[in-house]
Amino acid sequence: MSNSIVIIPTYNEIENIEAIIRAVFDLQKHFHILIVDDNSPDKTGDCVKKLQEEFKNELFLETRTEKSGLGTAYIHGFKWAIDKKYDFIFEMDADFSHNPTDLTRLLKACENGADVSVGSRYKKGVNVVNWPLYRVLLSYGASVYVKLITGMRVHDPTAGFVCYKRYVLENIDLDSVRFVGYAFQIEMKFRAYLKNYKIEEVSIIFRDREKGKSKMSSSIISEAIWGVFAMKMRSLFLRKKF
Repeated sequence: MSNSIVIIPTYNEIENIEAIIRAVFDLQKHFHILIVDDNSPDKTGDCVKKLQEEFKNELFLETRTEKSGLGTAYIHGFKWAIDKKYDFIFEMDADFSHNPTDLTRLLKACENGADVSVGSRYKKGVNVVNWPLYRVLLSYGASVYVKLITGMRVHDPTAGFVCYKRYVLENIDLDSVRFVGYAFQIEMKFRAYLKNYKIEEVSIIFRDREKGKSKMSSSIISEAIWGVFAMKMRSLFLRKKF
């Protein structure tokens, strides 16, 4: 039995899913994995089901009926992991943009006192590989904007490589989280920040996916820009409910 679960949301990740699962299970530290699949047309879920025969009681699959957004996939996974009493609950992408070996560094940060640890692209300069310049500028600019609006001193608030201690997620009202795209990552960190949880950043190197297609869209960018300001306003006027 492991005290740590890695939640990986998927939609059409057939090119990456087996490799990422095996990479996590190859680590010296024993992690369990939960795949939250949005009924991928490319049969990502079927691949996971086959691998479950090999990795019994350590690889789990939750299949949703349709593509419903990154945020709702993670919240589904969080609730599942909380119910199973995992002490450390991780977020990670399926496409190897997050190096599985860094899971142990995020875990160590939480074991050493952090309530939330974040795999940060921007803690020490800009550590991004294979992104075009416009995406680097957009991402880094968004991070500066979020820090300015929210007051958080997190260098990479949009990061999707995160470890939460279970009690952090238990004390956040997951049903009231509004964002469903990449701004979900900002909202979760902001809610932890408002509850005075210790957020520690661990410097990582982020590599753009080599296989499959990015899920980035203009609506996701718009949510992050306009939604963050609205989120800050709600936190000021509805602090007790936020």
